[in-house]
Amino acid sequence: MADPRSAGAPTVLRVVLGKRLQDLREKAGLSFEQAAAALDVTHATIRRMEKAEVGLKLPYVEKLLATYGVTDEEEIEGFVSLAREANKPGWWHRFRDVLPEWFSAFVSLESEANLIRAYQPHYVPGLLQTEGYAAAVLKAGMPHASAKDIDRIVALRMERQSLLTRNHAPMLWVVMDETVLRRPIGGPKVMRDQVSRLMEATALPNVRLQIMPFAAGPHPAMYGPFHIFRFPIPELPDIAYAESLVGAVYFDQRNDVSQFLEALDRMCAQAAPAHTTEAILGGFRKEI
Repeated sequence: MADPRSAGAPTVLRVVLGKRLQDLREKAGLSFEQAAAALDVTHATIRRMEKAEVGLKLPYVEKLLATYGVTDEEEIEGFVSLAREANKPGWWHRFRDVLPEWFSAFVSLESEANLIRAYQPHYVPGLLQTEGYAAAVLKAGMPHASAKDIDRIVALRMERQSLLTRNHAPMLWVVMDETVLRRPIGGPKVMRDQVSRLMEATALPNVRLQIMPFAAGPHPAMYGPFHIFRFPIPELPDIAYAESLVGAVYFDQRNDVSQFLEALDRMCAQAAPAHTTEAILGGFRKEI
């Protein structure tokens, strides 16, 4: 069994393994209750394993494989090895003191995606922020956080950005509202540095940035920001992510994700073309 880029994200690997376990169970013609009986657990535990809501205990994995009729030693060993890898903490685990559990899943998805699309109406996306801009945004959004915690979250955000310049870097395609450039954050120098950073990013072959001008009028996603992740792993569907003040929602059902994709496609057609972005940003920088 091939390891789909297993050096990456445990959460993503658990999703892959969960889907494979589901496929094996269904091919064996077993119900949740029958699979649960083999482990002496509740059917809810099997459901949670298949939905990647819990870690995969290796004895459970081995027992389920036997129950589902998997007898090939190489296939079993490959599956168990992948489960072992999936249970390891990701690189971001050392930031767990400041990283909410609901957002660790985002970092995992981001790390494994080969295409990241986003709409951002409020501020520059984290993958394109400067340290000064990130600190100013976080201080405004987390007024009760300590300076140490802010510094830790900024450090995490800066480390996340390394994925844009790694080997096999993902494509990042962002539609950003003009509001983002008009809203002063951190003072003139911070804003100038941030706009310069965006201009540098547009030169990267794997970054496409479009500005949605006020003059374009209303558009399909005026309700708020979101991300869409696409993966090079067959078992993983596109996943959409929408955030709130207290958490986030992840959508993986085709009908749900297709609505996000359609909205973003319409917005890309409505926004200023990507080849004009550098000139637009240069104009804004002169105004700061």
